[in-house]
Amino acid sequence: MKNLLKKWNESSLVLRILGGLIIGVVLGLAVPQAAPIGLLGDLFVGALKAVAPLLVLFLVMTALSRHQEGQKTNMSRVILLYLLGTFIDGCVAVITSFLFPVTLKLTEAQSQTASPGGIGEVLNTLLMNLVSNPVDALVNANYIGILAWAVLLGIALRKAGDGTKRALGELADAVSQVVRWIIGCAPFGVLGLVFNSISQLGIDSLASYGRLLLLLVGTMVFVALVVNPLIAFIFLHRNPYPLVLKCLWRSGLTAFFTRSSAANIPVNLKLCEELGLNEDTYAVSIPLGSTINMGGASITISILSLAAAHTLGIPVDFPTAVVLCVLSAISACGASGVAGGSLLLVPLACSLFGISNDVAMQVVGVGFIVGVIQDSCETAINSSTDVLYTAVAELSQRPRAQRKV
Repeated sequence: MKNLLKKWNESSLVLRILGGLIIGVVLGLAVPQAAPIGLLGDLFVGALKAVAPLLVLFLVMTALSRHQEGQKTNMSRVILLYLLGTFIDGCVAVITSFLFPVTLKLTEAQSQTASPGGIGEVLNTLLMNLVSNPVDALVNANYIGILAWAVLLGIALRKAGDGTKRALGELADAVSQVVRWIIGCAPFGVLGLVFNSISQLGIDSLASYGRLLLLLVGTMVFVALVVNPLIAFIFLHRNPYPLVLKCLWRSGLTAFFTRSSAANIPVNLKLCEELGLNEDTYAVSIPLGSTINMGGASITISILSLAAAHTLGIPVDFPTAVVLCVLSAISACGASGVAGGSLLLVPLACSLFGISNDVAMQVVGVGFIVGVIQDSCETAINSSTDVLYTAVAELSQRPRAQRKV
């Protein structure tokens, strides 16, 4: 048994999730009356609902508390590109979601979900959630309130002692480890979720997953091959594709299979060295980018939250869409580095439309079903642009004749 567990843990999570998906389809068609199988999906979603608020609180609070005031990093242009790219990617995702709206088949009735009356009501709800009691925000999964308190506490703890910051970091690491354990059970969760969908809604329910996956991957490909080259061209004033394609091939390809921006840091550092970039810059920008440069996550958050809104028939006007772009970009910057970390922030964006946490976590479950491909593409976008934006920031300051790589 011990050897079996060891082999299970050492095997690819992607392959395990694929196996769970296939088994869920087979069982849903063969024994749709075996309701206890669906309990696996309910347990998985319930565990995610329980840990996600703590994860957001500790990750954001720890990151802000560790920032040193007056620290000179010469990173202003790189950070500008990180934030600009993440925001633009969220805007592109919102546009594609309106052009190609996707609806999902969820297993619970959602007729009781209240539709916001417009941008005024949305902003009022947003402001009231910001000042929510922190304990109440955690209990009720008020992610906007959690984010606000995490920012305030993180800034306040900058002057705390090293022991306090170290303890806070260890708590954040512990919560992240719990998330890894839960995500390690994703194959069983996906099995139960797919079984529920097949047994309750029929095989046609998988068609909505296919359309969602096509929208997610299509948007990411458009960003990688059109949006990012356009940003690079604006700064470099020369053909950006040699640099863009090199970043995608050398960094994006490995990140696609590792599904971890953090695990891809050594690859990115080596690529920056080969590009002849300043080590003082990329030694800081690459690890930082693996934390805050999350354009792929911004795409995922925007598309899944709008898919939930379309499913529930909630109208989304232009001002609300703009708020979503900003919120998805901010949320993406705080996405956890673990596989599927961006999915845990979907409820935050869904709360903008008054969507209940129960419904939002169902959408997160759908995200894990398509995450076999979605998360790989998302990580490839995130990691490759760490190098791309670092290179663009430095090369744009050189004389035009020296901008070729």
